[in-house]
Amino acid sequence: MQHQPLVSVIVIFLNASDFLQDAIESVLAQTYEHWELLLIDDGSTDGSSAIATSFASENAAHIKYFEHDGHQNLGMSAARNLGIRKAKGDYIAFLDSDDYWLPNKLDVQVSILDSQSEAGMLFGNTKYWFSWTGRPEDSQRDYVPSLRVSTHTLFPPPLLLLLFIQGKAEVPCTCSILVRRAIVEQISGFEDDFRGMYEDQAFYAKICLSTPVLATDDCLAWYRQHPSSNYSTALHSGQKHVYRYRFLKWLETYCHETRVQDTRVWEAVRRQLWLYESNSHQKLPGFIQNRIRWIKKWILKVEERVLPSILRDRLWIR
Repeated sequence: MQHQPLVSVIVIFLNASDFLQDAIESVLAQTYEHWELLLIDDGSTDGSSAIATSFASENAAHIKYFEHDGHQNLGMSAARNLGIRKAKGDYIAFLDSDDYWLPNKLDVQVSILDSQSEAGMLFGNTKYWFSWTGRPEDSQRDYVPSLRVSTHTLFPPPLLLLLFIQGKAEVPCTCSILVRRAIVEQISGFEDDFRGMYEDQAFYAKICLSTPVLATDDCLAWYRQHPSSNYSTALHSGQKHVYRYRFLKWLETYCHETRVQDTRVWEAVRRQLWLYESNSHQKLPGFIQNRIRWIKKWILKVEERVLPSILRDRLWIR
């Protein structure tokens, strides 16, 4: 490429000494060379701070180390937002400290996004990576999920958001995306209140309401699966439905504040909220709550197939 835009690679980490070096080295191995690497420490208390500062001191021209005031732990969204404020690139890419890029990740994605002037963001697929352990029982567990959307396709607002919140498309991993810095700044980045679970979906909601998004079928990132990951911790806490309800309530408020006019968005959000909104549900055992949600999902599927859209609008838009 004659034009080589600068890519700001933001790696956030918290007590990630086991994996951080692998993530950094996967950036160093990129065949696309016009990048800066911003290492954002979210208050680590293990050896990962020393690993990051060592890389930054050895390659000061391309790698920078940052932390919050007082070495605070403020959560994933605040850490990424610190990286965004420090970024100088035309494009921004995110890589969590336990994930890994193939060497041509930036080369492929920059070339595509550079040629698609309408797209504010693109995303590809991601390998769910179990075999990193080297254990025989994990050697066959790796898989690449279907994105469940047409690839090499530009999705205008708010189409992709509708697919995500209705569960009709796979939500991309943050390590698989490339986004224009101007768009990230336009939507004010991530939501600081989301410290972990659903922080990515809040960001994608803002993106998908603001700009066309391109989906590709490239699989250039590996999402390391381990029990201490943020997602695994949240999943095993039993609070998954609590986190989702909180996200949906935030999205409803955000749509009010930004004056979203598309009735399809309101219908989708309120249908999803209905799965969780009932004071009586909260007093029931978890397995009964799950059964009630299953029945409600079945009702929504039947309604979607039977009722014409004009009647559904009357039910859900108020």
